[in-house]
Amino acid sequence: MDKDSRPSVMNEKQYEALKNEGMSKEKAARIANTPDAGKKGGASKPYEERSKKELYKQAQDLDIDGRSKMDKEELINALREGH
Repeated sequence: MDKDSRPSVMNEKQYEALKNEGMSKEKAARIANTPDAGKKGGASKPYEERSKKELYKQAQDLDIDGRSKMDKEELINALREGH
């Protein structure tokens, strides 16, 4: 794929991996452009230990539809499912 025919991304390796999993170009680019894209090491708290506000912000960054009407458990499920 030509780099000029897709959105600009910060983490090329993660973008390609997400595309290979069947994710749209736009969604893969949004995820690959998050500040901690592709970092590993378990530095993040489990979803259950995060506040609803933190979960909402992450859902917002990933452009998850319907997030404003979700409770904490629904946000966790949506984040885990990636949509």
